[in-house]
Amino acid sequence: MPPADLLIRRATEADLARATELIALGAIVPGSSADGSPGDLPLYRAALREIDATGGAVLVAEVGGQVVGLCQLIVFRHLQARGGLCAEIESMHVHPEHRSGGVGAALLTDAIERARTLGCYRVQLTSNVARTDAHRFYERLGFVPTHLGFKLLLS
Repeated sequence: MPPADLLIRRATEADLARATELIALGAIVPGSSADGSPGDLPLYRAALREIDATGGAVLVAEVGGQVVGLCQLIVFRHLQARGGLCAEIESMHVHPEHRSGGVGAALLTDAIERARTLGCYRVQLTSNVARTDAHRFYERLGFVPTHLGFKLLLS
């Protein structure tokens, strides 16, 4: 059961420093390029503005006035499914002290409902193969591992 004072909302620029902390805490390889630093905040501000302007959303989970989780909802049109809208969830992070307490489930459920409201026919996500706990979490929420994902890093 999630905390009684849990609030799921769109991220603001004021949340970005904390968001970069959560991303760094969730990094499989500490110090990797996925980690942010305070000097990167202008880049994160620009990214958040673009995400908001293009119909996506960065959502945060707040408990006791502190951001303890986040995810990004990306919405795009597919050529398949008669040109239907598809949603992808990325950058799902919950502070280690708040895991297994309902925060992640509430955050993910909110993202799914937003996608449904926008008319998406599907929500998809990828998860690093090393994150077996996360895989069980996603499956408990109804996600089915149907595909094998591949990445090619360009930089």
